[in-house]
This record gives sequence, C-alpha cells and structure tokens, in this order.
Amino acid sequence: MAKSRVPETDHGITGAFNTQAYDIMMRNLRDKGWIETKLVIDFGISSGLALEVGPGPGYLGLEWLKNTKNTALKGLDISNDMIAIARKNASEYALSDRVEYVKSDAQKMPFEDNYFDAVFTNGSLHEWAYPEENINEINRVLKPGGRYLLSDLRRDMNPIMKWFLWLMTKPKEMRPGLISSINASYTLAEIKDMSHRTKLQDWHASKNMLGIIVIGQKPV
Repeated sequence: MAKSRVPETDHGITGAFNTQAYDIMMRNLRDKGWIETKLVIDFGISSGLALEVGPGPGYLGLEWLKNTKNTALKGLDISNDMIAIARKNASEYALSDRVEYVKSDAQKMPFEDNYFDAVFTNGSLHEWAYPEENINEINRVLKPGGRYLLSDLRRDMNPIMKWFLWLMTKPKEMRPGLISSINASYTLAEIKDMSHRTKLQDWHASKNMLGIIVIGQKPV
C-alpha cells in the first residue's frame, strides 16, 4: 500500500538558484533522450496549436515543436523565473517565433473556450492545489476533437526505480525536490477517481514503471 500523499507547493519553482538547477536537470534528461516528446507525438498530438501546462524550462514543448511541422505552442506557467528560462531556451532552439509563454495560474486560464488543438502536461499534476479545477480548464480550452495527455510520476513506484531516479538526478541539489515530488504524486487509483470527478470524457489512465499517463480526446 502506498504511503499517504504529502502535498507539494503550487507556486512553481522560483528563485535563480532553483530554476537554474532545475534547468540543468531537465537539460540532462533531454540530452539522454528521456524527455517524453515521442509519447506526445505517438498519441497523435502532432499538428496545430497546442498548450503545454507547466512547461518549466520548456524542453518538452520545444522538442515537440522541433519534431513537428506547422505547429505552434503556448506554455502556461505560474513562475516568472521559469518562464524567463523557457524563453531563453526557445531562443537557443531558434523557435521563439513558434512559442509564447504566459504567466498564469492553471485554475483560470486566460484563453477562450475551444481554443487549442491539443493540450499536454508532464510532471506538474502533483503540484496543483486544485487538480480537478485545472483539468476542467484543460477540457474547456480544448477544441472538440482535440487530444490531451497528462503524465506525471506515481507515488507507489517500485523502490528500486525510486532509487534509480534519485541516483540519476543531477545536479544532486535537485534530489530532495525529486523525493518531495514523488511523495506528492498520485497512484493510478487516485487519478482514476479524480478523473471521474472532472468534465473529461473518454479518458484512459494507465501506469508504467515510473508514472501515470492520462490520455483522451474531447468529444466532437
């Protein structure tokens, strides 16, 4: 049985040291090929205007843009410090003309109904203070027929995998944050219960060695 969940902050990662260390960690994951871009594309999110919720330093969305054509992206993040790094990284990718980062809380997104062709998010679900409200906002801004993908860690992962993640996390200053993120994450059963309470329809939730994935398509 998984330990009780320990909620984490919903204020995002802030401060020069924290954001720079997180950027280094995510850049290392990108360089190892561990950013889940292929997962997003393989699900059929490969065209149009997409929203990434909680992009952090931006690597998932930037790799998605790099590997797709005729696409554009908006990244919604609560941290001004993280947005500044994401914009710098977008410039490094030479993709600044295809991505816009917006500072906002995901509980009340500054977008019209039925605005995006797709929505994806990775690694931020466990930080949301009101996840059901955020998920309902995702449903609201998504066009009919649009696809969504939510992925995150899971609290009940095998202890060996948890140790492996801890060992591979660099810089080492990010290791305590990894553990707190795992402790704040959800089990598959909790995610299913949560999804049933939202406005999402036709969703499918599954787990892998490290995390949980929720995919679906908004009915037309």
